[in-house]
Amino acid sequence: MALFGALFVALLAGAQAELSGCKIRVTSKALELVKQEGLRFLEQELETITIPDLRGREGHFYYNISEVKVTELQLTPSELHFQPEQELVLQISNASLGLRFRRQLLYWFFYDGGYINASAEGVSIRTALQLSRDATGRIKVSNVSCQASVSRMHAAFGGTFKKVYEFLSTFITSGMRFLLNQQICPVLYHAGMVLLNSLLDTVPVRSSVDELVGIDYSLLKDPVASDSNLDMEFRGAFFPLAEGNWSLLNRAVEPQLQEAERMVYVAFSEFFFDSAMESYFRAGALQLSLVGDKVPHDLDMLLRATYFGSIVLLSPAVIDSPLKLELRVLAPPRCTIKPSGTTVSVTASVTIALVPPDLPEVQLSSMIMDARLSAKMALRGKALRTQLDLRRFRIYSNQSALESLALIPLQAPLKTMLQIGVMPMLNERMWRGVQIPLPEGMNFVREVVTNHVGFLTIGADLHFAKGLREVIEKNRPANTRDPLASSAPPPSTAAA
Repeated sequence: MALFGALFVALLAGAQAELSGCKIRVTSKALELVKQEGLRFLEQELETITIPDLRGREGHFYYNISEVKVTELQLTPSELHFQPEQELVLQISNASLGLRFRRQLLYWFFYDGGYINASAEGVSIRTALQLSRDATGRIKVSNVSCQASVSRMHAAFGGTFKKVYEFLSTFITSGMRFLLNQQICPVLYHAGMVLLNSLLDTVPVRSSVDELVGIDYSLLKDPVASDSNLDMEFRGAFFPLAEGNWSLLNRAVEPQLQEAERMVYVAFSEFFFDSAMESYFRAGALQLSLVGDKVPHDLDMLLRATYFGSIVLLSPAVIDSPLKLELRVLAPPRCTIKPSGTTVSVTASVTIALVPPDLPEVQLSSMIMDARLSAKMALRGKALRTQLDLRRFRIYSNQSALESLALIPLQAPLKTMLQIGVMPMLNERMWRGVQIPLPEGMNFVREVVTNHVGFLTIGADLHFAKGLREVIEKNRPANTRDPLASSAPPPSTAAA
């Protein structure tokens, strides 16, 4: 009985789980590009390492090593890979660091000092970033594990006390190696938990698209890593800004990602586009009114000729009044995605009236318009753009079949008016696009769109439009300039 109850609860939880409207897959093909950019940033961060002074005494010799600075890094032998379930692992082996420090030696009354170069060789670093979803639905680095070691150090001592330094070099280099081991992991921990998270803060989660509508890119669960991919599921839903808590129930087909040829794949379900159109509908944006000079001249003449009989029966003060053409979408448009293409179905009312000055308008006709638009999607930079084209158009009267026959001569002119006057305005707005949840400084290039049943996928490669350091420095928290002061890893992660 208990087993049956547990199974029922699990099935109920699965039935109530929210489906994603947008999915993103980062494939292993992106890691080489990310690694190259990340290593450049990491080298600059490791150069900020500050090693404490090293003082000691051996017999009558007193030595002091100070002002230790990292001058050069070589992190070329490295590998970046995914590790199930939620980790991104960077493995650096047999790297080297160049150092410069000041030496001071006192033996009885004899003193020697100066600067010297040294090198740390056989540097091995393994750091793993655990990615998760935070309380706001944003992707975050939730933990950084680190292991670092320096296998050997070499310092070319010279000067008056060269032989003495060679005698002391074992103590000095061993001490410096120990201190260096202790400094690497705190820098990497700070780079992941603070600096990389400041970069992830630039990914939009819940933001406005324009003055009417916003979009919600909250993660629905933690990112999932496999050996070759990192998959993220986003809500991918639009909402009217005036109704911030409103949400549309997702009944669409859940998008699936199977491809792996490109660096990144983004999938959108029909729900993604339906929520956008319903949000604009609820915001009152899907209507258009043309009055007087706004109505194309040829269409104005045709409409007056069509309704000449009705117009002549009106009073002389109304006959020459400006003409009004009003389109109002009656229900939220719906998107249908098939392998053959993407279409949008729209039903609207078309009202034709005369608008005499200082008098109530006089309605001449009211009809229903059914239209089907084809939609082509494109990814430019990190904006999803849409191009619409009017394919099918039909008008009919909701009053009588006889009136529908009388409307046949208006079919072609109204369709032309939509193609010339309305579609360009609509496409101008659609071509501005909607931002994809991608960090600042990264763009998509060489995209390929593929339609499926109920969803579409866009495969693309990544391009760094800005350097990683430039973006992080721009968004770096002001009080975290010192990595050791702002964050410190657990003691075990910094162990040599």
